[in-house]
Amino acid sequence: MSLSAVHGTLSSLKACQTDIGTGMDIVTDVAMDLAEAQDEEGNPGIKAMEDMILECAKLDKEINCFVDVVQQVTSEVTTQQPEAMFSLSAKVKEQYTQRIARLSDAELHTHQKVVAFKDSIKNSFKQANQEPAASMEELDEDLAVTQTQINLTCPLTQVEMVNPVKNKKCNHHYDEGAILGLIKTRRSQKKKCRCPVVGCGNSDVTESDLIPDQMLRRKIQSQKRQNSRT
Repeated sequence: MSLSAVHGTLSSLKACQTDIGTGMDIVTDVAMDLAEAQDEEGNPGIKAMEDMILECAKLDKEINCFVDVVQQVTSEVTTQQPEAMFSLSAKVKEQYTQRIARLSDAELHTHQKVVAFKDSIKNSFKQANQEPAASMEELDEDLAVTQTQINLTCPLTQVEMVNPVKNKKCNHHYDEGAILGLIKTRRSQKKKCRCPVVGCGNSDVTESDLIPDQMLRRKIQSQKRQNSRT
């Protein structure tokens, strides 16, 4: 197999990770609906979905490990004799096995989308346990207040966010694709990524700082549905 074919396979794996992330978002949405409707912590349906999220997180981590190992091994091979290509598969298998053996369950629970799942379910239970609003007018008012407190427009794209993520350091929100693109660009320039919100003092935004905000995403989707009806 040529190195170009290897890189093509890695690109396909990264595309699979995008699909895995989308699936995790869908599972989180369904679990939030259950939490809001049943108002019962320890619900077996929600527990089953948490197990699904953890399995997806494990798969995502495994793909990351595999991609990292392949990139490292192939970069070493390019500086060696052509004969080194024959041992490429064995080297990848050996290093990948070692990396996976070090992957712990505790690491899965720190996966961004696992953290987002737990936060979303917690917030959904909290919302379900609150006194119901006296009228739809009060619900609309609450939504308006939330939208005032959190700008639904991404500070980078200047359009409404699709997949909002929250920076756990400065609490600002961005669209996931936009902020990850900025981080990647700054990294290629060997520079730190500053929070794009005007006046924010956070001068080092990293991917690990970002947590998907499922509650805000649902509110954005709900607002879009309401706008489409008017």
